[in-house]
Amino acid sequence: MADQRLTWLTRRPTGWSAVVPLVALGAGLMFAMSAATAKGTDLRSSTGDIPGLIREQTRQNAIAAQRVASLRAEVDRLSARQAPGDRRVTQLTTEANALMPAAGTEAVSGPTVRVSLTDAKTVPDTLPDGFTVDDYVVHQQDVQAVVNALWQGGAEAMMLMDQRIISTSAVRCVGNTLILQGRVYSPPYVITAIGNQSDLRASLDASPTVGILRQWVDAVGLGYDVTTGQETFPAYAGSINLRDARAGR
Repeated sequence: MADQRLTWLTRRPTGWSAVVPLVALGAGLMFAMSAATAKGTDLRSSTGDIPGLIREQTRQNAIAAQRVASLRAEVDRLSARQAPGDRRVTQLTTEANALMPAAGTEAVSGPTVRVSLTDAKTVPDTLPDGFTVDDYVVHQQDVQAVVNALWQGGAEAMMLMDQRIISTSAVRCVGNTLILQGRVYSPPYVITAIGNQSDLRASLDASPTVGILRQWVDAVGLGYDVTTGQETFPAYAGSINLRDARAGR
């Protein structure tokens, strides 16, 4: 039965086949450097709590985001105060305000399409031939497939979990956790887009990569749920400066 299913099931590449050798090599180099640096001493306490460190870093990132929002509000206030007496400031402020909707730096409301992705509820004790545990969890490419399909469908604004994202936002997963703009999330992953609901749903249905995801939804029970509604998104709070980019080939 499993062999028959795999004849039509499109494999979701996880990238591990290429990454594992590099990780092993990197780990070996790190161990060697650590040993040389420590010279027999303990560089880190054995009581280190990685989940605790992640939670603390997430908290610090949230505080920093609030600080950025406060500083932006102060800049806007000072610019508005200066503008009446400075024609150049007035011009730049007008141009910046006109770009805010496209840049995602202002709150927006409208009809939404919401997609929720989650891992399979159960994993068999004995996996079918040709399947691995990785097949039962949501991967980075699954989240990215939905995000790309919604942009392709004409999304005017988008949220991933509780954060506003823009076209240059990076979606990264480590294991079965999502890292977005310095915060860590666990499934279910919720992607919400404002736009024409019919166009957004049609784009999801037409996307080949979302189609592959839906094959795995049917095969192993991954969660894929699409709903519509009406929501208000906050302004994007991250940096809009693109630090690194490469042209696709």
